Amino acid sequence: MIDIRKKLQDELNNIERELRVELPKEILRARELGDLSENAEYKAAKERQAYLEGRKAQLQQRMASLSLVNLDKIPADRAAYGSRVVLYEYETDREVQYRLVSEEESDIARGHISITSPIGRSIVGKMVGDEIEIVTPSGKKDCELRSLKTIHDLEE
Repeated sequence: MIDIRKKLQDELNNIERELRVELPKEILRARELGDLSENAEYKAAKERQAYLEGRKAQLQQRMASLSLVNLDKIPADRAAYGSRVVLYEYETDREVQYRLVSEEESDIARGHISITSPIGRSIVGKMVGDEIEIVTPSGKKDCELRSLKTIHDLEE
């Protein structure tokens, strides 16, 4: 969770620097070129400014919601944020391992799936032995939760 906050804070700092230092220089330079109604540089800088302001608001909102997360409230017997799970897929007769993470940490190549993804939402709240039906845009899979290590088990 600390890594996520650091990553978001770093992006926020970069946006702040660009909004306060780099963009004002670009806008000033573009204004010096004359007629603003036909000035592509000025228009591009203003569009970038609007995009960065929107992204800054998103990041601030995400940081605020992360600060409300209480790791002590995460269940110790059910899949939740931070859990490492092993699922048995009936159709393929194989086991797959996932780590349930936030959207920012999601990396399917490493087996890190977001708790808000279709797979993550299907797993959250389940216990070892539970049957799980995962519905994704590519179809439906039936699985069994074979192994679970919660964030509490992993911290030890």
